[in-house]
Amino acid sequence: MSKKVAFLQGNEAATYGALYAGCNFFAGYPITPSTEVAEVMSIELPKIGGKFIQMEDEIGAMAAILGASLAGAKVLTSTSGPGLSLKQELIGYGCIAEIPCVVYNVMRGGPSTGMPTGPSQSDVMCAKWGTHGDHPAICLVPASVQETYEEVIRAFNLSEKYRTPVLVMPDEIVAHMRERIVFPEPGEIEVVPRKAPTVPPEQYKPYDTQFGDVPPLASYGTGYKFHVTGLNKMQDGFPTTKAEIVQAEEERQVRKVEANADDIVTFEEYMLADAEVVVVAYGSTSRSARYAVNVAREQGIKAGMFRIKTFWPFPDKQIKALAAKVKGFVVPEMNLGMCAGEVDRNAQGKAPVLGIFRVDGEPINPDQILAKIKEVK
Repeated sequence: MSKKVAFLQGNEAATYGALYAGCNFFAGYPITPSTEVAEVMSIELPKIGGKFIQMEDEIGAMAAILGASLAGAKVLTSTSGPGLSLKQELIGYGCIAEIPCVVYNVMRGGPSTGMPTGPSQSDVMCAKWGTHGDHPAICLVPASVQETYEEVIRAFNLSEKYRTPVLVMPDEIVAHMRERIVFPEPGEIEVVPRKAPTVPPEQYKPYDTQFGDVPPLASYGTGYKFHVTGLNKMQDGFPTTKAEIVQAEEERQVRKVEANADDIVTFEEYMLADAEVVVVAYGSTSRSARYAVNVAREQGIKAGMFRIKTFWPFPDKQIKALAAKVKGFVVPEMNLGMCAGEVDRNAQGKAPVLGIFRVDGEPINPDQILAKIKEVK
């Protein structure tokens, strides 16, 4: 029996990926260029008994999904640009209170209102540093419609596995392009359930580290009562200012992600076996990069591409290994050098990093990348 095939926009695919992952609650606020996610969710969620709510603003939307998640729902919100800025305080709340949720952010031109209908890749640092304080960060950057569907599923799995907000950040081109997508059968892609407590309610502590760096999370309404706060907390969830507890908790929250980078970080290696010049790209820019690498090979240049699929945690280990054996890196991106800075940090002076930066609302084309490849000596 053949699988179901459709011709979908990236934003539409994200919605169906969320539904495959078990999403049953959406709260959001309309904003270009992510509004299609809310539109499709408003149609599809009621069909399965899920809940859709348009909140009064982006802050309310983020608060709503955190509350729904604590009640046991799998939750999603979608946004872009200024909306992500408004959500940042509550993303931080989700991090410290360790509440699973997925934030789908379509990257458009900025800052402020910027270029609402133009593509950008300039929110990637916002995913790591947008909210204040030390906190874990997981950010996925799909490059196709099919991958958007699959990465949204993975985002839900990671959020449940590590009890933390996960961001999916396609650029506007990926979000609005239309491509053929093949839907997986139920059960074909793993869907990770939330880890429930095994102790009775009277013994339950929501941040009990005897169960490891990611303690089980009970759902409100199931007989388990516990305290949730944005303050530094003890294992029972109540606030504390004791230095040793605060230090240990902050370190654990970051460690649960950073120590599991090998499980979280994904990437694609294209023609890297003998590559002397490596193009590091992500999102829609990687599509131009692949074409440029193919042309470079036809011209006798040993070029390859390292495509980032998980931007945070950043693939430090992989970039460091490449830096030790290549002549140089080319980093094309629709911002003024955010990824290039991370590549340079990991190259540690062993290989030069040449950037191609565009913030004018136009995509980076293969000819620009090919020309830069030829500059690497």
